[in-house]
Amino acid sequence: MVRLHKVVADLPCPVYAKVETFNPGNSIKDRMALKMLEVAEKEGKIKPGGTIIEGTSGNTGMGLAMAAIVKGYKCIFATTDKQSKEKADILRAFGAEVIVCPTNVEPEDPRSYYQVSRRLATEIPNSWYVNQYDNLANRQAHYEQTGPEIWKQTDGRVTHLVVASGTGGTIVGTGKYLKEMNPNIQVWAIDTYGSLLKKWFDTGEIDMNEVHPYISEGFGEDFIPENYDRNAIDHFEKVTDKDGAVMARRITKEEGIFVGYSAGSVIAGLRQLKDKLKKDDMVVVIFHDHGSRYVGKIYNDEWMLERGFLEVRTVRDLIGGLGRRRLVTVDEDAKVSDAMDLMKKYDIEQVPVMKDRMMTGVVTQSGLFKKLIEIPDVRDYNVADVKEKALPEVDMDTALDRLTHYINKENGAILTKDESGEYNILTKYDILDAFSKG
Repeated sequence: MVRLHKVVADLPCPVYAKVETFNPGNSIKDRMALKMLEVAEKEGKIKPGGTIIEGTSGNTGMGLAMAAIVKGYKCIFATTDKQSKEKADILRAFGAEVIVCPTNVEPEDPRSYYQVSRRLATEIPNSWYVNQYDNLANRQAHYEQTGPEIWKQTDGRVTHLVVASGTGGTIVGTGKYLKEMNPNIQVWAIDTYGSLLKKWFDTGEIDMNEVHPYISEGFGEDFIPENYDRNAIDHFEKVTDKDGAVMARRITKEEGIFVGYSAGSVIAGLRQLKDKLKKDDMVVVIFHDHGSRYVGKIYNDEWMLERGFLEVRTVRDLIGGLGRRRLVTVDEDAKVSDAMDLMKKYDIEQVPVMKDRMMTGVVTQSGLFKKLIEIPDVRDYNVADVKEKALPEVDMDTALDRLTHYINKENGAILTKDESGEYNILTKYDILDAFSKG
């Protein structure tokens, strides 16, 4: 249990994170994965040498895969194409077979990861379909472990539990135990837009109009798992994909705890509810999994920029989001035809002109088009004969809104030098795209 500081500095009460990344598989799912397997063994649902089959976003699969290695089982996991590549790669590293299924289909669709895993369990002898969503050993693990740990670690002073909720196992099992200890404890569930859980909790209605694709990982659902018990939960709060991703990065940078997507959403949701807190409260949030699962997503500037999640204020921010791109240049002594070939090959509109490693000008599609009309054999000219004024250079810390002073009819791009002395180019489309997402 770790007390948080900077990301909750303006909240009136202390906030503690139960950091579940210290489990062997780096997530809270290790608890219920082992529990479900032990119950299945006890009930005779899987025999020695059998195959564990499950639909999983990755973390439950990790817990099951580790247990399978120790106990001598095989594993087949169905997951969705929205999950980070790292999760699937890690499961394969532990010897599991991973089948990637489309996200944007109904749960009943035979292509969904729910139905693929169900079907495999009927086709493969001596296999056990885990079904973490409806397997009540899921929530039992947290009733027996997570709840008692939080109660003990806070000396019974916990007043609020905040959990990103998917299968329902963590929040219901933990919440049920804590409410038995103190009925006044508030249990808040964090949901995502695109999930139907909040509306179901608020109204009892399963409204499929609430369901649409979302980017957040590891929580939210498009059906109601049997692990849910509304009596164990007091409130559902929705958090946007962007707010969860941005907050996860803040937690890592400001608290020094490398967390996954759901942790960011939990803190974002808690902050949305901060007016409900008092100075004598003690909040416990669950940090479900490790940031290493999301290096290719929320911790990747290009991924964040593409989705409009990255706050871009300066040229440095924009360059960081676009990532390293090869700067295509042409020598003054090259032929115009060479410059035209480069434009076609790389699908670009301007090529900076170099001489002795110095920028001396630029050739552009529009400029060459005019020259072609005036001089049909211009392709055979040297670039030096047709080059235009060099592109403007700006400092890496130039504010983004100042770039409009440099981009005009004459200049379709700008250049900037990074700390290593390498040139980077930003086109008017890069800048317009950044403004449209901001």
